[in-house]
Amino acid sequence: MKIREAHRNEYTISTDTNKLDITSIHNFLANETDWANGIPLDTLKTSIENSLNFGLYYKDKQIGFARIISDYSTIAYLGDVYVLKEYRGKGLSKWLMHEIMEHPNLQGLRRWILLTDTAEWLYKKFGFTALANPEFYMEKHNRNVYKRMD
Repeated sequence: MKIREAHRNEYTISTDTNKLDITSIHNFLANETDWANGIPLDTLKTSIENSLNFGLYYKDKQIGFARIISDYSTIAYLGDVYVLKEYRGKGLSKWLMHEIMEHPNLQGLRRWILLTDTAEWLYKKFGFTALANPEFYMEKHNRNVYKRMD
């Protein structure tokens, strides 16, 4: 897949996996989130290898991240979205979402999925809504999977 980059002043969004600061991403996800708390580094690396990744950078410093799991024809799952606290309030999360939603390989999908309990306001701006029929959805969720892996 062709690497895409967007620039805004000294900020960059890139899908180049080689630019990702895996240590920085791991530190944030494993220590600063509820959804990936304690995620092992190898698990994170595997998830990145099998996703379309969007790194957000200030100069050369990784300050945000998001990834997409998709078949690129019918469905996409948006996950692990974050912007470091000191860079919030600058419109960067909206810009990151815009770049994700405009990616040419993610057009014409029947369904987008995401799970969030922190930023509904952001995702609503991009057409996400609460489930119309939550009774149709099922999950198998192991909340403590990373605790057992230690």
